Amino acid sequence: MQYDPRLVTEIQQQPYPLLFVTVSGAHLYGFPSPDSDYDLRGVHILPVREIIGLDPGRETIEISEMRGDLELDLVTHDVKKFFGLLLKKNGYVLEQLYSPLILHALPEHEELKLIAKDCITRHHSHHYFGFAETQWKLFDKERPRRVKPLLYVFRVLLTGIHLMRSGVIEANLVTLNQEFTLSYIDELIARKLSGPEKSTLEDTDIAFYQQEYERLRGVLEEAFQASHLPEAPPNRAALNDLLLRLRTATEETR
Repeated sequence: MQYDPRLVTEIQQQPYPLLFVTVSGAHLYGFPSPDSDYDLRGVHILPVREIIGLDPGRETIEISEMRGDLELDLVTHDVKKFFGLLLKKNGYVLEQLYSPLILHALPEHEELKLIAKDCITRHHSHHYFGFAETQWKLFDKERPRRVKPLLYVFRVLLTGIHLMRSGVIEANLVTLNQEFTLSYIDELIARKLSGPEKSTLEDTDIAFYQQEYERLRGVLEEAFQASHLPEAPPNRAALNDLLLRLRTATEETR
């Protein structure tokens, strides 16, 4: 994938060393509109002096700006905060970590991905249940109803089902639908790709989509019940060891 050089420039201007930065959002999910913004997500490494001093370091850095005609949304978390989120049932951070759209990465990024496989539990299904419900409510209350939140509904449900069955994160809806073969998914993606960010749907389709939303929630529940994923992550010590090495390495290079 070719990236706008302004994205790389933005990464190079960040104030702290970066463990990784990946592309998330619609580009990762497989349905960016012509006017979609770029959602960049990553991990920075605070220096020790900002960890142990009286003033807290910047655990999270958020930038939302226009670069000419490029809309950019960048969020990075300090490595300790990110690792803490990995130990919780947080699907967002897993999708950011395993995004194949990599703009920047240290060698330890691959090590982290190996460790994080053991952070995936049955209870990550709750993240996908909650996200789908939130997006359905957003979709259902808007007039006119937009394609984007409906695609998010189906994307998170299929990601959750796939995760419970395989233990593997897959956030791209086009790839997921090769497994699920739902014809309406391809139709919705085509509409999103060909139109503006706020492309809408006819009300006559809503009953069908609600039926599919409820059906796929049931499939996710069944996948959760049948999943052999662990109840809790067993690898806190491995994350702690990597955290200490990243902090130390950053200090040594200063």
